[in-house]
Amino acid sequence: MKTIELRTCIDVDNLDKGIEFYTQALGLTLGRRFDAAWAELLGAPIPVDLLANPEGSRASVDSKAVRDYRRHWTPVHLDFVVADLDSAVRRAETAGARLEGGIKLKKWGRLAVMADPFGNGFCLLEFSGRGYGELVA
Repeated sequence: MKTIELRTCIDVDNLDKGIEFYTQALGLTLGRRFDAAWAELLGAPIPVDLLANPEGSRASVDSKAVRDYRRHWTPVHLDFVVADLDSAVRRAETAGARLEGGIKLKKWGRLAVMADPFGNGFCLLEFSGRGYGELVA
């Protein structure tokens, strides 16, 4: 079976602000700037592309939905596994993220649900024991 390349894309309303947030909050590094509205961040298992799109612009040609950078729900979000959740939360908050609902203790470790300055949700995970393996016998 052929392996496919996977990338993730995050919409932001200001590319420079997005680069600043994701490099400071998560320790990603700027790879390439493709143009004034697209930058590649490296340091995660897959590249993270930031795409600058203005608030109110249409999300796709076939949808009436428009981009809104207030906190919003989406069926897809990113989980970033960190070694020290408390430090990672502080770093993300200092960079402009918001912790939602406090840190939660799970059977597999600890979880922090966060929101970036662009309304996108993401989670920080700190595994303990066997990580997700704690959920299976």
